[in-house]
Amino acid sequence: MEGSEVAVVKGSRGHEPFFRALDLINYRKYLVGFDKVLIKVNFITTKTWDTGATTDPIVVEAIIRKLEKLQVEIYVVESDATITSADRAFEATGMKKMCELNNVKCLNLRHVKDRVKIKIPNGETLRSITVPRIVIESAVISAAKLKTHSSTVVTLGMKNMFGLLPDKFKSKYHFRGISKVIVEINTVLKPTLTVIDGFVGMEGSGPVGGDPVKMDLIIAGEDPVATDATACRIMGIDPQKISHIHRAYEKGLGNIDFIEVLGERIENAIHVFKR
Repeated sequence: MEGSEVAVVKGSRGHEPFFRALDLINYRKYLVGFDKVLIKVNFITTKTWDTGATTDPIVVEAIIRKLEKLQVEIYVVESDATITSADRAFEATGMKKMCELNNVKCLNLRHVKDRVKIKIPNGETLRSITVPRIVIESAVISAAKLKTHSSTVVTLGMKNMFGLLPDKFKSKYHFRGISKVIVEINTVLKPTLTVIDGFVGMEGSGPVGGDPVKMDLIIAGEDPVATDATACRIMGIDPQKISHIHRAYEKGLGNIDFIEVLGERIENAIHVFKR
């Protein structure tokens, strides 16, 4: 397997660190041929970005500014979670207002009726998933958070893709083995780009009840496994010990070790997250 490039950029909260990260990985080449882009945010709660629980609107705005040059139709997307309405989260987090200012639509995938079934080859827990057709017709940018998770240890780019499922009661997937489910979703719905918002992360009792950690950090890459693995190392966590990351590597979805880090050295970005 060829090596993967992952950008790690430190800087104060704003557009500029994000712009640098995307330019380092030459983001444009991965979006060639797409006329629609979905920016998948993490809204498992209505808490605001400064708690470390949800994707920062300023990160999404920076993505929008970069995409404007490519003449693509842009949507910021999420679906309802068991305990959270995506529509309320769009409003409460300030994401809806930011989107309105930038003439971009917020889209709750649960309410999209035009759906397609995707078979999962050699699925261990799922035979297929059903998602809105727009998901498979678009580039997907996983705009994730740098935070811990009580079930999966970390919730980063690949875990964020789980929210593309339009079911509200997603807890049913946890009973089937959430780590395996994450891998199967990423097998058929691989993100085009993964961006991890680490301006403020979350440690401890994540993904909702933990403590905010000011990191002033953006991590970005085309390879979702390599991007998540790099984020783990920055969090002081061995990615080989994270079930869904290790399994995704075993299935050939990306790299854990053959990674060229561009920008900041990992050693200069590490903060050992409490778990």
